[in-house]
Amino acid sequence: MTVSPVVATDTVSADALSTDAMTASAAVAAGAGGVSISAFDGSRVRVVLMLDIHDGMQQEFLDAYERIRDRVAAVPGHVSDQLCQSLENPTQWLLTSEWESAAPFLAWVNSDEHLDTVEPLQDCVRDTRSLRYSVLRETTGEQAPADRLLRSAPRIGSNVVRHALTFTVRPGSEDKVARLLSEYESPEAHVDDSTRLLRTSLFLHGNRVVRAVEVRGDLQAALRHVARQPGVRAVEEALNPYLEQDRDLRDPRSARRFFTRAAMPAVHHVGSVDASGPRPRRVALFYPVRTGAGPELARLLARQDAAAAHAPDSPVLGATVFHRDDLVVRLVDVAGDPDDAPAFVLGLHGPAGAGDASGATGTGGVARAERLLDTAAVGVDGPLSDARALSALLARARMTPLTDRRSSGS
Repeated sequence: MTVSPVVATDTVSADALSTDAMTASAAVAAGAGGVSISAFDGSRVRVVLMLDIHDGMQQEFLDAYERIRDRVAAVPGHVSDQLCQSLENPTQWLLTSEWESAAPFLAWVNSDEHLDTVEPLQDCVRDTRSLRYSVLRETTGEQAPADRLLRSAPRIGSNVVRHALTFTVRPGSEDKVARLLSEYESPEAHVDDSTRLLRTSLFLHGNRVVRAVEVRGDLQAALRHVARQPGVRAVEEALNPYLEQDRDLRDPRSARRFFTRAAMPAVHHVGSVDASGPRPRRVALFYPVRTGAGPELARLLARQDAAAAHAPDSPVLGATVFHRDDLVVRLVDVAGDPDDAPAFVLGLHGPAGAGDASGATGTGGVARAERLLDTAAVGVDGPLSDARALSALLARARMTPLTDRRSSGS
């Protein structure tokens, strides 16, 4: 169980990868660079929710929890949860839950059913902070089952969190929305002594907007900091008439529903070994996904990026896969012209040992991608092993950049 904050944050989703994919990810992570974020290792998930309850509303909160606990326990993938109250401060509570893997947890936490279920708790809660972890090690008694999957090695990375929001605007309003999002005042990068907003990138594809952020430190603190900035609030209010999903930012329930539905978590991030040289170009790709194929495509792109992280001929210096339902966006930092290496930029290069000498094409990833992508819907003809088809898909999938702002020193 979890109670969503007003601004939805760092969730992860997807089913377990196959054994070969987990092995590839672990091998890359063991070196310099490599995988630093992944929701695809299949390990159990521990969710820790810290709650601050309004003074005097402890019994109301407990009663509300009792009314919904059985409903949450019946959610597929839910293993257990514990509700705890601080020994020292009666307003401080802790709710921990365990899930079989990231996929069922995220299917639940990002659903309207979840929002409806936890709504009775919201009036009692002053503030929340949600933390999500995959389980690496566990010490148990002799009678504990031995078949619970744990990760073999930790992911290695810096104190940077990536997250994205996506929403659609009314057809015909794209030019006005693009101007609004291109001209807004950048928020103050400093959040507190441990948190800093590093980079904000905004893209448009048709009538869909994607806003990606990079934060050093606490993502939730950074998002709340940004939401309080006068310039940002003014732009958000100016966007309201153009949004396809109505929202009222003055109403916590309306804002909570909007940002929960808009959340597009980073489910995989990989950086190459060598990120030296000129500053790379940032490209955002919106993939034409067949109905129901989003989770499998996200896993495929993660596997491809993990395998290519050490490829000497790859121009990709970093790649982040964002995923929600059938929405898959990949943010790629490229050295040089993206059009010179469409297979690598798309994440559709062949696996090691397959395809031609450049590794640009192959039967593995490309064949799987052809089953998952609706290329005909975006006017791409021919197999993706064909260089012309790959170039056409890159052109159709690329999102239009609106802003890409770094804080000083990032």
